[in-house]
Amino acid sequence: MGKKLTKRSEDYSKWYNELVVKADLAENSGVRGCMVIKPYGFAIWEKMQAALDKMFKETGHENAYFPLFIPKSYLSKEASHVEGFAKECAVVTHYRLKNAEDGSGIIVDEDAKLEEELIVRPTSETIIWDTYRKWIQSYRDLPLLINQWANVVRWEMRTRLFLRTAEFLWQEGHTAHETEKEAVEEAERMMNVYAEFAQDHMAVPVIKGLKTESERFAGAVETYCIEALMQDGKALQAGTSHFLGQNFAKAFDVKFASKEGKQEFVWATSWGVSTRLMGALVMTHSDDNGLVLPPKLAPIQVVIVPIYKGLDQLDAISERVNPLVKELRAKGISVKYDNRDTYKPGFKFNEYELKGVPVRLAIGQRDMENGTYEVARRDTLEKETVPMDEVIAKIEFLMDDIQNNIYTKALDYREEHITEVETYEEFKKVLEEKGGFISAHWDGTTATEDKVKEETKATIRCIPIEGDKTEGRCMVTGEPSVRRVLFAKAY
Repeated sequence: MGKKLTKRSEDYSKWYNELVVKADLAENSGVRGCMVIKPYGFAIWEKMQAALDKMFKETGHENAYFPLFIPKSYLSKEASHVEGFAKECAVVTHYRLKNAEDGSGIIVDEDAKLEEELIVRPTSETIIWDTYRKWIQSYRDLPLLINQWANVVRWEMRTRLFLRTAEFLWQEGHTAHETEKEAVEEAERMMNVYAEFAQDHMAVPVIKGLKTESERFAGAVETYCIEALMQDGKALQAGTSHFLGQNFAKAFDVKFASKEGKQEFVWATSWGVSTRLMGALVMTHSDDNGLVLPPKLAPIQVVIVPIYKGLDQLDAISERVNPLVKELRAKGISVKYDNRDTYKPGFKFNEYELKGVPVRLAIGQRDMENGTYEVARRDTLEKETVPMDEVIAKIEFLMDDIQNNIYTKALDYREEHITEVETYEEFKKVLEEKGGFISAHWDGTTATEDKVKEETKATIRCIPIEGDKTEGRCMVTGEPSVRRVLFAKAY
């Protein structure tokens, strides 16, 4: 498996980059800033997709698909939206290339300049709202609850696999409602769906909150978010849900006839999570030996490694293992029997440890004689010998126990890394020495927020929905503050 990973304590960033590549999740591509998601990484993303998709459908949403290209004029219809995305847009200007006459390759045919330039979607609000104008005439057409699974492009200069790439995969929900109240409820509902997914499937504890005005999505009236804490004490925004008011409806003239027969603008939301969740998954649980995956998202939940001398022993072990494999699969547990004769057992143990497979079974001659398996769990690296007739019950127990254990471990870490401070000096000290979330009073002004960001690189991650709502004094200016907010350095 090559040399060992860099230790987290030595260089967290290097450890992360090495792990993503060595565990076969993803790699850099021939296109600067873009990644190739490898089969093992994509299998985790597919499991995330399947769980989220089910949750979306259970809350009444349907999937559709909209174009990759957006006419430039659409983007400029909503002023704060275009301002928010202008610097990140990739633009298509020509539609044809021709051969260079000197044989040096291809050149742009200037006659084939597009009448209107096209933006490669950084997000799809504008093309979707242009479409909704045709779909919505009456209150009977509402609510319109649509999601799409897609790729988007935001031309990032400094990239890191999964966390920030020029192209990434995501889902984006876009909904239209009759009333403001319904739209706000929808935005909150989807934030709660994301939080439930993060906690129940990813085993990642999150804090639900509101973004400050300067951190809101471009074009939103309110942005709801879930914030997670990584093992290096930095925060990661794991999902956002936006109440868009009537901004996009007015920009694209999306009206409906109300029950009273009046023409009114609809109320809107949009919400999304992306392959960034893969980064959150890696950084929340993994250790110096490699990935630690929650059983609910692990592509392989159980791996069985035979230890044998000669093909006769392997055949006998396979005969014992095959019915177990069938029985586990019948129970919905994904299992791999690794009987490759091209690698030694020690190599396989290291490989599956690196890839974060939750449970590993080993079976050798002594196990065959004693009717046992050696069962190892990835989260604690503990091993025990289990009788064959108890092994299925043991694996079922471990599926739940590992899921709960890694969630509890992450939650304990986060709770230990939420620090209340009163003064700006104290704030800077905690940020430098301990990291994590810092709970502090803030006077509500963008000027103070900008000053803290400029001087410390910490931002207001969210105004927690639950949490301390007692009044106090801003740690920076001493001005009155209505409640504490959470600051952190972030990805």
